[in-house]
Amino acid sequence: QVELVESGGGLVQAGGSLRLSCAAPGNFRSINAMRWYRQGPGKQRELVAGISSGGSTLYADSVKARFTISLDNAKNTVYLQMNSLKPEDTAVYYCNCNARVGVRPSRDYWGQGTQVTVSS
Repeated sequence: QVELVESGGGLVQAGGSLRLSCAAPGNFRSINAMRWYRQGPGKQRELVAGISSGGSTLYADSVKARFTISLDNAKNTVYLQMNSLKPEDTAVYYCNCNARVGVRPSRDYWGQGTQVTVSS
């Protein structure tokens, strides 16, 4: 089955930077939006950032001005540039994509999740 391919997670010290990438398979015909979620230990999953195929973006207040989401429509790839990382950013980050696959209706697809750990 189709899956989103994530990369870029890892361990970084506070104040450092990471760049997450998420690539949708080639058979995704039309991507409507891509989003990044995260879930920290003992916390509910929350929306971090989102971007539509037209370029409209949104961010959680806690990451605005530090994180930047971008979308390469030609490559079906979304990026999350994370700067000035804080220990509270530690979480599993999940990529989400709403798209058509073949002739099937649009639906949401998810990545496996990538661990981001920020040490103090």
